Amino acid sequence: MTTPLHSAVKARLVTLLETLGPGALLPPERVLAAEYGVSRWTLRQAVRELVAEGRLSSRQGQGTFIAGPKVIQPLALVSYTESLRDQGLRPSRQTVRFDILQADAELATRLGVNVGDPAYLLERILLADDQPIGVETTRLSVSRFPGLRDALDPAGSLYRCLIEEFGVRFGDGEEVVETVLASPREADLLKATQSLPMLLLQRISRDTNGTPIEAVRSLYRGDRVGFRATLRP
Repeated sequence: MTTPLHSAVKARLVTLLETLGPGALLPPERVLAAEYGVSRWTLRQAVRELVAEGRLSSRQGQGTFIAGPKVIQPLALVSYTESLRDQGLRPSRQTVRFDILQADAELATRLGVNVGDPAYLLERILLADDQPIGVETTRLSVSRFPGLRDALDPAGSLYRCLIEEFGVRFGDGEEVVETVLASPREADLLKATQSLPMLLLQRISRDTNGTPIEAVRSLYRGDRVGFRATLRP
């Protein structure tokens, strides 16, 4: 059976990645296409597959880089900050929005409030070593967490703030994971192309009394993030 041309190019690229090492910039498309004696379309196909596999990382306006190990996030009610620090990475966040809106019927049900009640909308870009890996949108009840905007460090851990400033005790939650493509706005925030696969997580977190704490929508770059779950019978 004949090996597809782009698969042969991909194999050569894998060897190149191992030589260059994590963080290195991939040579320009035209240079590699000429070196391998293939069309730029064939080269692009091989690069796209390596990006989807997480071996290359495409940064909008900067180029394509050899990716380091993926950030592995546990599917659990744990702090993003602590999880990244445990992996030797430097976590940070950039606030995009911190508004107050009126809860519609769906959000009211998820937060256990009345339709029309005020709710915070906190949208932040999640970064690992200054590189964007996700966009997290969190909605919380204003009446339950009055003064949250003053209490929260915009670049800090929301969970730590809820625990230390509001006495929250996290109990359990439900999370759904899907693969999606980013919207143009989301791709821009994540410095990614719209064709890059994304991982979408939607979660409801509850306290030890079973009362909803937050409704969260997190969109992660599929080339930079993976998830781990502990399974028990």
